[in-house]
Amino acid sequence: MTITKGVPLKDTTVFSKIKVGKNTLNHRIVYVPTTRFRALDDHTPSDLEFKYYGERSEYPGSLLITEGTFVSEQASGYPNVPGIYTDKHVKAWKHITDRVHENGSFISTQLWNLGRVANAKVFKAKGLDIVAPSPIFESEKYKAAAEEEGVTLRSLTTEEIKDLIYKTYDNAAKKAIEAGFDYVELHSAHGYLLDQFLHPETNHRTDQYGGSLENRTRFLLELIDHLISIVGANKVAIRFSPWATFQGILAQKGQEHPITTYSYILHELQKRADAGNQLAYISVVEPRVSGIVDVAVEDQVGNNDFVYTIWKGIILKAGNYTYDAPEFTQIQKDTTDSRTLIGLSRYYISNPDLVNRLANGYELNPYIRELFYNHDNWGYNTYNKYGDNTVYNKEEETAHLARAIEDVKL
Repeated sequence: MTITKGVPLKDTTVFSKIKVGKNTLNHRIVYVPTTRFRALDDHTPSDLEFKYYGERSEYPGSLLITEGTFVSEQASGYPNVPGIYTDKHVKAWKHITDRVHENGSFISTQLWNLGRVANAKVFKAKGLDIVAPSPIFESEKYKAAAEEEGVTLRSLTTEEIKDLIYKTYDNAAKKAIEAGFDYVELHSAHGYLLDQFLHPETNHRTDQYGGSLENRTRFLLELIDHLISIVGANKVAIRFSPWATFQGILAQKGQEHPITTYSYILHELQKRADAGNQLAYISVVEPRVSGIVDVAVEDQVGNNDFVYTIWKGIILKAGNYTYDAPEFTQIQKDTTDSRTLIGLSRYYISNPDLVNRLANGYELNPYIRELFYNHDNWGYNTYNKYGDNTVYNKEEETAHLARAIEDVKL
């Protein structure tokens, strides 16, 4: 089964150049994060990811943003997700970034910290507490899981917040640059740690990192300022999901309107830009998606137009831009200005040569959603490029789990 042949986009604004930080992209399609669980048990990226990112960077001048990448053991809480906090992680990621650069493309790492939604069973095995702005469980399900495992959810101390900024994220960002990444993107969306600090329903602190909007955004802005100081503003990016109600973030249902929260943050970031520290890009999730769930049209709330009125830099928009495939009319409409990038993931998963297919209007491989979050190679590196008729053996590919990149021929 394939998607019907679409309209070639190579002569549209989708394929106009755009400068992001110091780098110039050849088109507006960006691979946005899709956590895929194909790393080694110690969170080192694997041979599977080496092939995956390598193939998706073969159209020169592309930008790829990695799956969420843990900044420390304490930031983790899911199995087989990559990290960027040890020398081993750096060495493995360097193989991947080198391949991306050999292909004439660019790559950003998404720095990730789960906070209160870490898996209790995983943290039991690691001997770690789950930490968050405040000890508020995402749901009764999370509370029951933690109690069953005997794992504590506790508030971060003020000292621990400082350590996160000046030690944990500092280390991860420095290692990301050492590993060859062109950008570092902070994951401040979808109810993970940085997002948890922003909202009154998840942040009940009474110190300088809680209470007022200024205080709730202090951790994030202090972190951004520190990253600017160590890697440069033009290599720093951030992702927000203003309208998502994923994982207990329910701002639009009463406590504080999303535009209030994010307008304040954007004004602060624009002040930094005006002072010569403009971030590489700001990524915003469209209201068509909440986490990994599509939002029905009748349930969609708000839009991201307000971002454009405040932030004057590059904006990356993502969230179900595949609903009108294969014409991709919305993508064409949204790239008519000089500063918008469009993030795709689902069709980038099933089409390693997606950009080439969009340029030429070639048919698209349909994605198989139920295979997205498995641990083996089936449904990961078993999608063909256009014109390739390779038939993969399901039994063999299902048995192909992550291996060290150094153990395979590069």
